[in-house]
Amino acid sequence: MPSITVLPDELKNKIAAGEVVERPASVVKELVENSIDAGSTAIELEVLYGGRRLIRVSDNGVGMDKDDAFLCLQRHATSKLHTEDDLFNIRTMGFRGEALPSIASVSKLTLITAPKGSSSGVSVEVIGGEIKEIKDAPSNGTSVEVRDLFFNTPARKKFLKKDSTELMHIIDTVTRLSLSHPEIRFNLKAEGQETIALPRASSLRERLMQVYGSEFLEGLVEFENETSGLKINAFVSKTDNLRSTRAHQFVFVNKRPVKDSSVSHAVYSALEGVIPQGRHPIYFIFLEVDPRKVDFNVHPTKREIRFEDKEVVYRFIKRSVMDAVRAGFRPSDVKVSVNVPESTEDAVYAPTPEKVFPVKEPQAELTTIPLAYKTELPFIYLGDTFIAFSEGEGLTLIDHHAAHERILYEKFLKGIDLESHQLLFPRQVRLSPKEYMVILENRDILASFGIELDDFGHDTVVVRSLPDVMNEADLRGILSDVAQEILDGIKPGQSLKEALAARIACHRSIRGRKILSSEGLDALLRDLSNADDPEHCPHGRPTKIFLSLDELKKMFGRK
Repeated sequence: MPSITVLPDELKNKIAAGEVVERPASVVKELVENSIDAGSTAIELEVLYGGRRLIRVSDNGVGMDKDDAFLCLQRHATSKLHTEDDLFNIRTMGFRGEALPSIASVSKLTLITAPKGSSSGVSVEVIGGEIKEIKDAPSNGTSVEVRDLFFNTPARKKFLKKDSTELMHIIDTVTRLSLSHPEIRFNLKAEGQETIALPRASSLRERLMQVYGSEFLEGLVEFENETSGLKINAFVSKTDNLRSTRAHQFVFVNKRPVKDSSVSHAVYSALEGVIPQGRHPIYFIFLEVDPRKVDFNVHPTKREIRFEDKEVVYRFIKRSVMDAVRAGFRPSDVKVSVNVPESTEDAVYAPTPEKVFPVKEPQAELTTIPLAYKTELPFIYLGDTFIAFSEGEGLTLIDHHAAHERILYEKFLKGIDLESHQLLFPRQVRLSPKEYMVILENRDILASFGIELDDFGHDTVVVRSLPDVMNEADLRGILSDVAQEILDGIKPGQSLKEALAARIACHRSIRGRKILSSEGLDALLRDLSNADDPEHCPHGRPTKIFLSLDELKKMFGRK
């Protein structure tokens, strides 16, 4: 008797489901992609309990007749490939023919569909991969209803997160697909509440504005470029609109959301010398490539791709981003400052023009600046972040950003010295649907920091009060980073409050280009000395370094 056997179809489908259906958001992705390929101009989604109990996707696409409705539930049945050559010329979102049978094998699925223009359709009910009922049903386009996901695979079901987490993954999936298909209307209801409502848009720019708002869009540079077989339409951060996380970094290839490290590296390489270390750009890269020069069949869920000539694509993206950012680059954006404090009116003030040395090109090296030594100088700025001054028998170097970050972190965490004020004109802040949900779920923690906000609806919150240290803050950037911090997960041994306090403190601490007066520096050092951990910022980096005279002598080869 042979030891090798052919697996039964039911087990094949469950194995395929393990590759394709990771969580409810995976089901949403596959069904929405099918609706897009069906030529839909409107896609309606409804989910219950984070997609565990119900996922329904309805569209107004071409629909199917009875024969196709049966065939689409069989493995590797597709209308999108006919010959081997088609596999290397993919122009659709889906093509493998695994999605529906895989989903049906681990759920209770009902497919209702009819060809466009037909007055009669068919309803097919499938439970655990087995067809249970077939009946006539009126329909317009196609509706797929998935209930009780993983009901027959409890081992998979127990790995699902709480409903709100699964819902956020669904929102993220729908948002990504909507960004690359502005010509389609998307509506998502969760627990009966409208969560996403995006009408058809005339352009990528309009769709971005629908999702994120006009204020968000104003912080981006839009550009296009084209060469043989390649076209890019992109939106990248202006030099003064950066984030402390990699949130809002999207790559689409032929309208398909993908992950590709080489594209990300090309963007960062183009911005080298323009953005400071530790800060991250927002970018939306929409790349169109000759389908014959890109392989979408690398991964079952098509998340990863392979370019035929990776180096050509890399250089094209890097040059396109570099040219666009340089065109809007102002030399005064990057500065090296030397300070002789004269004013004591403000703890922090902008440097005077004669003390600022601009860099003429984004990637140019900083020129060494001769300093006329004056014994009366209490301190000097080295670059735009470090302060050097004599202290006892040696030299102290301080990173004033890290020092201020430590001070603010402890103030937020302990709730001390945080004078809050009601805003005379409350500020509306538009967020992405996913961020909006996260912020509302955690507004009690934000209130403990002196940030009081209310739900305004339509992915918008109203900020009514702020701590004084956050006056004129970039509220959208802060709330966006706070949401991303929560979504990324809190590090072991760290509480949510500690993580959020560190994130907000990083936003509000003194930046480079801000010059401290003598009194400002005295206040900074006094507050730092009173901190629980004055030696480190909340992320563990040193706030100051002391070089003794003996160490300095050794550096200069003196005994």
